[in-house]
Amino acid sequence: MRPRRFAALYHYCTITLILMSGYMGRALAQEAGSQSTMNHQHATPDRDKASALISIVRNATERFKDVKRAESEGYALQFGCVSGPDSGAMGLHFINGEILSNSIIDPTRPTIVIYEPVPGGGLRLIGADFLVFADAWNATHSSPPELMGQLFHYFETPNRFELPAFYTLHVWAWKDNPNGAFVNWHPNVNCQSFSGQSF
Repeated sequence: MRPRRFAALYHYCTITLILMSGYMGRALAQEAGSQSTMNHQHATPDRDKASALISIVRNATERFKDVKRAESEGYALQFGCVSGPDSGAMGLHFINGEILSNSIIDPTRPTIVIYEPVPGGGLRLIGADFLVFADAWNATHSSPPELMGQLFHYFETPNRFELPAFYTLHVWAWKDNPNGAFVNWHPNVNCQSFSGQSF
């Protein structure tokens, strides 16, 4: 092959490689951008549903800031004050027996309203809890319960509450939890001001 022809061929190959690499770079960038947009689109509805659930629970339980109102509507204290295994707590659980016995999962009708004892003997509303017994749920469902995209946590038996196995979902609607709005334990809740039994 003549040197001049080889040089021309080399020149054309180099230009082709440069153009192809530019095209591939743009294609990869577009794909990455598209994937990022898709991830963002998938994440937004989840965040929206979580925010909506918290808002619904707040609206539904606002009247229970006065614990006497909760008691007048069938909620009663169970378990004393529930302390965490390492740190934090769940607080005081006021359970509605009718809602529990009917396995109702309704964001406007929590099974439990949760309070934190405060110095001086008062109670501060901090959240709600949705609870169903596992046997009752599993008898008519093929998957664990969820509420507006939030999957319930499973507690097997035996457990510290001396309850049959159950599913539960806490919603820390009135006191921000740094570990998440739907986890079981709240690191900034304690039972120190409760004069009764801690669980």
